[in-house]
Amino acid sequence: MDVEERLELVKSVGEEIVTLDELRMLLETKEHPVAYDGFEPSGLAHIAFGLFRPILLEPLIKAGIRFKLYLADWFAWINRKLGGDLEKIRVCGEYFIEVWKAAGVDFSSVETVWASDIVDSSEYWRNVIQVAKLTTVSRAERALTIMGRKKGELKDVAQYFYPMMQVTDIFMLGADICQLGLDQRRANMLAREVGPKLGYWKPVVVSHHMLMGLQGVREPEGFDEDKNIDVQISSKMSKSKPESSIFVHDSRETIFKKILSAYCPEKVVENNPVLDWTKHIVFRKFKSLRVERLPKHGGPVEFHTYEELESAYVKGLLHPLDLKNAVADVIDKMVEPIRRHFEENSRARELYEELRKTEVSR
Repeated sequence: MDVEERLELVKSVGEEIVTLDELRMLLETKEHPVAYDGFEPSGLAHIAFGLFRPILLEPLIKAGIRFKLYLADWFAWINRKLGGDLEKIRVCGEYFIEVWKAAGVDFSSVETVWASDIVDSSEYWRNVIQVAKLTTVSRAERALTIMGRKKGELKDVAQYFYPMMQVTDIFMLGADICQLGLDQRRANMLAREVGPKLGYWKPVVVSHHMLMGLQGVREPEGFDEDKNIDVQISSKMSKSKPESSIFVHDSRETIFKKILSAYCPEKVVENNPVLDWTKHIVFRKFKSLRVERLPKHGGPVEFHTYEELESAYVKGLLHPLDLKNAVADVIDKMVEPIRRHFEENSRARELYEELRKTEVSR
């Protein structure tokens, strides 16, 4: 596979790439660049985590990228997730690994790394301080939105360490590429600024799309100065907003119930979560989508590209109810192996039950 083919695979994942020329040069000079994405172990997995993330890994692995899935347990601790209990956070991290296994993540090309395994060194904290010395207070405060919290919600001085630690992680992990959601771009851009000043490199930032929540677009909540990005962050599927999410343990009945009640206005594409999932989950994973309809409504129809489906929807040739039923069926079939894994694998089931008890007691 030549460089341009590899580049196209990575571009298929990135909604924003900083910069494309640097990415091309990286692929020209490294056969197996390292990329990472980080996750706070913070609760039960939704499909943005359990389906979308594994789907995005596939083209990256095909492009020869070595991926590190970073279990940011210390970050969850700082961010007061699961009551700030590190033992419970560890359980959640192990549960995350089981979700990825069930979703078919290729662990021969993907490595899991725990934050707690790399923070225990003087080099790590020296780098944290060096990053902090190169960062103004106002810049640090702007970067704090990567935690999913606004400035007024911060309670501890420890939370101000969060962006400095996230930047340090990039270099400690040896990450050539930061391949996280668009909501994490501020920490990644800070890493690009301070990296060369500390004798490190300038990482390439490949920011992926954020799946929209079931409720559709939400008013900006002050996470980012860029209104477009702020709307995306405010509207994304989030574990902290269960009403916006489908979880990998949801039954077929629950999945249909949630999707049938999702925001999906007729003939409207913009900020339509059902079309968003169709584009970013269904057509990334499958070559077509078959929509079953009664003969009086036109009978079954199969779409071979998202663009074809979107065109039919805008023209009113595809009704929202028919689209919802088709998407719900596909999502259920994709979730089913994960549900089954947690039913049949005793260790996975034990972790799930323990985490579920923690969630209920919060």
